[in-house]
Amino acid sequence: MVLEGNPEVGSPRTSDLQHPENQDSCVLSSPSEDAQPGEEPIKYGELIVLGCCEEGGEETEAQRGEVTGPRAHSCYNGCLASGDKGRRRSRLALNRRPHANGVKPDVMHHISTPLVSKALSNRGQHSISYTLSRSHSVIVEYTHDSDTDMFQIGRSTENMIDFVVTDTSPGGGAAEGPSAQSTISRYACRILCDRRLPYTARIYAAGFDASSNIFLGVENESNVLQDGSLIDLCGATLLWRTPAGLLRAPTLKQLEAQRQEANAARPQCPVGLSTLAFPSPARGRTAPDKQQPWVYVRCGHVHGYHGWGCRRERGPQERECPLCRLVGPYVPLWLGQEAGLCLDPGPPSHAFAPCGHVCSEKTARYWAQTPLPHGTHAFHAACPFCGAWLTGEHGCVRLIFQGPLD
Repeated sequence: MVLEGNPEVGSPRTSDLQHPENQDSCVLSSPSEDAQPGEEPIKYGELIVLGCCEEGGEETEAQRGEVTGPRAHSCYNGCLASGDKGRRRSRLALNRRPHANGVKPDVMHHISTPLVSKALSNRGQHSISYTLSRSHSVIVEYTHDSDTDMFQIGRSTENMIDFVVTDTSPGGGAAEGPSAQSTISRYACRILCDRRLPYTARIYAAGFDASSNIFLGVENESNVLQDGSLIDLCGATLLWRTPAGLLRAPTLKQLEAQRQEANAARPQCPVGLSTLAFPSPARGRTAPDKQQPWVYVRCGHVHGYHGWGCRRERGPQERECPLCRLVGPYVPLWLGQEAGLCLDPGPPSHAFAPCGHVCSEKTARYWAQTPLPHGTHAFHAACPFCGAWLTGEHGCVRLIFQGPLD
């Protein structure tokens, strides 16, 4: 369920995540017991949903031509497609609660399996049933723990769930419609955080339901979360970032400064000689605009949009680069906007293939070498911003911009 954290999630360079600009990161948090007005609450860490795009928006005039490019996407690249609302969002900060609500094991009962449901009729008692065989089960009753805070995660929208997570499908959109069946448990997991230093966070499989009970086929094991730990919910993957790890990540202000610096260099389309520019995140992501940079993902040459070079015999999205003649996907470039997924505030020099999300070289190479859970047994490297499976030898490509001729 939990993949080991990697100490390389972060760079030696530091930045202060307490700057006001980071409050735009779609983070939901709870007030702190010790926080005074104007003070920051005690933060245990943050959970970030590794993305999946939902197709949407209108196609541009160029996209409606003979060769259509990929449609615009609204994804977990910093915010949910439908907007972050209440407990359903792309990112959650776990802060110290005003009052402890943690639980700890208290009494253990050995009981016949057919009698489990009757034994768990006390709705005011947190308890877990472990089914060991058809005739033997173990019930563990839990009692209040004043030393820990509990946070519950799952698909259920009931009040005991702190973070509502829905399925994501790598590269293919979120599950939608009445026929779409979720593979995420209604009470997927719970995290217990020590209220005292060093604020250790431990994750447990499954959470407590409306009756304060949960049934499990195997016994839980405590797992200490580290910076960079990946939590597989069998339908979505969460990234755990510690406060120390977030200090090594860039701020939104730094990401915006990198965007403006890249645009100030006035990159040009080497064929059309038009000036290219990454759009502002405030503009939204409805469809690529006229200045949007596009890339041939096999070679990395950056152009403006054009309608030539189609190689239909190779596939509907295949184009031939006019500079090097390599044939491959031709997609618009979008800057990655979820700062918690970035390892450093480096320049936007690399793009994931084939989706075209742009980030620093260190961030691109890290995620291209990190297999993410797919289903119950498979792993595949994917873009952390949209969830698209990575292709090609390296999973990412260095972008080659042409500067202005003047």
